[in-house]
Amino acid sequence: MDKKSHSNNPDSSHSPSERAGERNELYPIFLKLHQLDVLIVGGGNVGLEKLSFMLKSSPNANVEVVAPKFLPQLEALVEKHPSVKLTQSKFKKKMLKKRHLVIACTDNLEVNKRVYDLCRKRHLICNIADTPPLCDYYLGGIVTKGNVKIAISTNGKSPTTAKRLREFFEEIIPDDINQMVENLNEYRKTLKGNFQEKVDKMNEITQALKGKQ
Repeated sequence: MDKKSHSNNPDSSHSPSERAGERNELYPIFLKLHQLDVLIVGGGNVGLEKLSFMLKSSPNANVEVVAPKFLPQLEALVEKHPSVKLTQSKFKKKMLKKRHLVIACTDNLEVNKRVYDLCRKRHLICNIADTPPLCDYYLGGIVTKGNVKIAISTNGKSPTTAKRLREFFEEIIPDDINQMVENLNEYRKTLKGNFQEKVDKMNEITQALKGKQ
């Protein structure tokens, strides 16, 4: 017989959207923002949104917010986070010195574009709010339960979808999952053998998470 099996099909492991060329190629990482230096340019509603989102996930993030003026709500938020600094000033290129991460969210497109261009010259990763072509990274939906954190991305296509997925995962992930993670961590410390043997044992123990016995 000359029929090809499903497993021999090079596209069999991809979804229909991936086979059609719609694939999210973003690489997710989890940053220790309390060890990095973040700059947010813009003190309006979008700046407040970006800072709130960041501090919700990383309350001790090391951030400086630069703007000629700030919303009272943003100032109130910063008062609760000693690691955040407000600088009342127009953006200057020297402000990019010793930064790791930059977000520009002013209501002036020329300023935002200038921030992005300067970041590119300095090899800094930058996010220009609501402008996907001028983003080196996106701020996706995040689910946090203790030590468990899930980041959700729609490749910049639909923040609303990411929000709904976040709500879904917040509902279905059990509140006691953090205790399970802690228990597994303690169990892992007791395992003997080489690395692969430890991995095999942990895979066996956690198989129940996939709904298998």
